[in-house]
Amino acid sequence: MSLPINVNCSVLQGSVFGPVQFITYTEDVIAVSKKHGVGHHLYADAKQAYLEVYVQDIDKARSTLQECIADVRSWCSSRRLQLNTDKTELIWFGSRQTLDKVSRSDLTLQLDSGTINLVEVVRDLGVLLDAELSIKQHVIRIASNCFYQLRRQRQIRSTVGKEVTSQLISAFVLSQLDYCNSLLAGLPPPRTTIAPLQRVQNAAVRLVLNLGFHDHLIPALQQLHWLPVEYRIKYKLCALMHQIHTGRAPQYLVDSVHSQSLNPAVDPVNTANYVKRCIHTKIGERCFSHAGPAAWNSLPASIKLTTDTNIFKKLLKSHLFHIAF
Repeated sequence: MSLPINVNCSVLQGSVFGPVQFITYTEDVIAVSKKHGVGHHLYADAKQAYLEVYVQDIDKARSTLQECIADVRSWCSSRRLQLNTDKTELIWFGSRQTLDKVSRSDLTLQLDSGTINLVEVVRDLGVLLDAELSIKQHVIRIASNCFYQLRRQRQIRSTVGKEVTSQLISAFVLSQLDYCNSLLAGLPPPRTTIAPLQRVQNAAVRLVLNLGFHDHLIPALQQLHWLPVEYRIKYKLCALMHQIHTGRAPQYLVDSVHSQSLNPAVDPVNTANYVKRCIHTKIGERCFSHAGPAAWNSLPASIKLTTDTNIFKKLLKSHLFHIAF
């Protein structure tokens, strides 16, 4: 253990107390968002403010956001912090038909410190979100990064062998395919939109097992016990639902779904099922409140009633593996 050090102000950069101290110092910014009725998400020093509005209410929404951001800027000044307008991004989400109804000049925010202009794509914790929520830019970037890693691994494949290559692929490629992949649920049609990611996995299989381009991949996937990308997405949804079902998930996820049964003692089977949110659009079917329960409810009761997380994951993978092949 290191020797104790007296700190008169703040904490040392990189210390284990840094994140906790920063959150304690800045968490009351939530009150600013609540004052204006604006939704918010906070992660470290990243802050998001959002509103859900109809097209005819955009002017009112812009005014609300401008006032909220101005107050956030004042709040930052009172805490000896600075809101960097140049790094503040604005994006409006909606269908193509909805976005076409609004002039681009009407979608900027005017502040005393400058103008916050509209952008087409924003990065949210490593995920690229475009205005139409097609996730195409994110899929393209992930595929590009993964193929770069595969090219690097191919140079040392003959030296390190199959086992080490498999471990490297899991660390540098499969981890990227699985990161936030629940956002890819319900993309229309799935075999087209996620095709670049499946091509990445196919190339990874060929590299690990040293296969040719025309060799069949289904037996190879079975040999490695790798789920195809489509089923890896379903696996992630079910894993999140299991965390909710066992009381280990964040509250905002718990609040997004509702159990079908209100009396677990009388109806334990339906208690394991969740109500799918009533959706009237295809894009709405991709939201977690619909996609999560849909994936979860399709599981056998024996899997859904498993409370041990490790056992649940093993049963879930075996179940999806059996369906996939």
